[in-house]
Amino acid sequence: MKNMELWIRRFFLVCYDICVVVLTCLLALLARFDFHFDWVPKDYLNMCVQIMWIASLITVVSFTVFRLYSSLWTYAGSTELMYICSACFVDDVVLTVYVHVLHGSDTYPMPRSFYVFYGLFLMLFTIFGRYFYRTLRLVRASLSGQKQERKNVLIVGAGSAADLLIKEIIDSKYINMNVVGAVDDDMMKKGSYIHGIKVYGDRRMIPELVEILHVNEIMIAIPSCPPKKMKELVEICKETGCELKRLPGMYQLVNGDVSVTKLKDVDVNDLLGRDPVQVDLDSIMGYVSGEVVMVTGGGGSIGSELCRQIASHSPKQLVIVDIYENSAYDIQQELLQKFPDLNLVTLIASVRNTKRMDEIFAAYRPKIVYHAAAHKHVPLMETSPNEAVKNNVLGTWKVVQAADKYKTRRFVMISTDKAVNPTNIMGATKRICEMIIQTYNNRSKTEYVAVRFGNVIGSNGSVIPLFQKQIAAGGPVTVTHPDIIRYFMTIPEAVSLVLQAGAYAKGGEIFILDMGEPVRILDLAKNLILLSGHKPGEDIRITFSGLRPGEKLYEEMLMEEEGMQETANKLIHIGKPIQFDEEEFLLKLAQLRDYVVQEPDDIRQAVQQIVPTYSIQDAED
Repeated sequence: MKNMELWIRRFFLVCYDICVVVLTCLLALLARFDFHFDWVPKDYLNMCVQIMWIASLITVVSFTVFRLYSSLWTYAGSTELMYICSACFVDDVVLTVYVHVLHGSDTYPMPRSFYVFYGLFLMLFTIFGRYFYRTLRLVRASLSGQKQERKNVLIVGAGSAADLLIKEIIDSKYINMNVVGAVDDDMMKKGSYIHGIKVYGDRRMIPELVEILHVNEIMIAIPSCPPKKMKELVEICKETGCELKRLPGMYQLVNGDVSVTKLKDVDVNDLLGRDPVQVDLDSIMGYVSGEVVMVTGGGGSIGSELCRQIASHSPKQLVIVDIYENSAYDIQQELLQKFPDLNLVTLIASVRNTKRMDEIFAAYRPKIVYHAAAHKHVPLMETSPNEAVKNNVLGTWKVVQAADKYKTRRFVMISTDKAVNPTNIMGATKRICEMIIQTYNNRSKTEYVAVRFGNVIGSNGSVIPLFQKQIAAGGPVTVTHPDIIRYFMTIPEAVSLVLQAGAYAKGGEIFILDMGEPVRILDLAKNLILLSGHKPGEDIRITFSGLRPGEKLYEEMLMEEEGMQETANKLIHIGKPIQFDEEEFLLKLAQLRDYVVQEPDDIRQAVQQIVPTYSIQDAED
């Protein structure tokens, strides 16, 4: 049906062009004699009638060659205009040659000015016909769109990305948006127009324009905007209460992926105010190529991203170990689809099971292990402290022992900033894990290292998805304390740090990311509400629930005793390991192992004996 409509449309377009040629021939001849028909010699008139049919054939052929019958005239632009001019010029030249070759005996079978007028009239009528059709389609689309409520949109940016965006919004009949203006910090563009849309001034005018032009939505069309400038821009836009969207990165512009459908909501990544950590993974991932690599907790937020990156760098075999079958299945299917040649093994197992870990290491002999399996949810672990010890401490210990026994070359453990002066059992268990890593590094040929970072945006159980769900439900958004702050990083940043740690590892290091300035959680909540098109306190309430068990106001990345060493990556540092009596530590660790299976009520006190910096909080705190 669609093909039939297309051929019918092309048929009528050919008929229109033939009529144009006939009319053009007559008008070109009349124009030579100032449009006085009586002045036209009969010989010229007869010749005009003879050649108009061959002229029609030449026109149809040349227009076909220049694809004037296959262009989408609804979206016609400068390229189509160039094709029309070229086709008409070729048409005119061919007709001139034909007339003079066929009637070579006559010096001037037609007036010389005839060919000039013919070319001009043909071009004008062709352009008029194509673009009149385009205008009719746009008007019809506009009239039909008026039946639906259309958003007034303000574009931030007046470059090539804005040009593409505005054009698509104007041309598309499926987008119920009305672009009312644009702003750009380049004052040379002030007062200029993009597809009829005025550029009013710089970003400082955004609040004023929102009021004057009744803007409903702001679109940021600056794909390559640096994070710091993006944060400043978002700070201006969010106060307007408008919905806010931005274009993706420049690589998508290059790939031709920019469209209104590619616009995405401004997210918390844009509010971090720092450049993302850049790691050239291709240059450092040679150490995993051709090796058997194991990832414990491979179905989790960090573990799954580790698996994706490792899989893309040609390991001999990738072994995924996870206790949760659904998450393990999801990453398994994803990797099999993306990397059909990958030698992938997916195992369901608990790191707490000594025999199971021994069997897995004996069977696959991994040379590199990324240990991401752990309980990480602070409040939940506060109510189940024994489980935190069993999984985090004993699980890590058993995997570390298996790596030592089967001569793993490199072992990288995922730690957390909550291990620094911990106030919760989760952080305290992670500090013990760091001590296990340090101890075994001094006693084994395996290179053991730990990677410590803060909160990961978008990970399972993080605050951002919670806030977004609360906003979607109409509120309230719950913040534990008005002064609480946190360091944030993205999942790709966390994974790149872990992978780089594996490359830098010499054994015993604790790698730490410079995470920039901490983010106030209350500000984060307000920003997310504003960027969702609501006003905090009016549309969406913010309530304070009080600090949760084990939670502290300020997280730290480094203990005073650790100091700081630089690496080749200026954003990645090494904390100097704190010395302790390893024999005494191993003795207490064994006692903790034997004690926790009894399900005691005072496991925190036992943990504190190992981690003196652990501050046990009362339930009422």
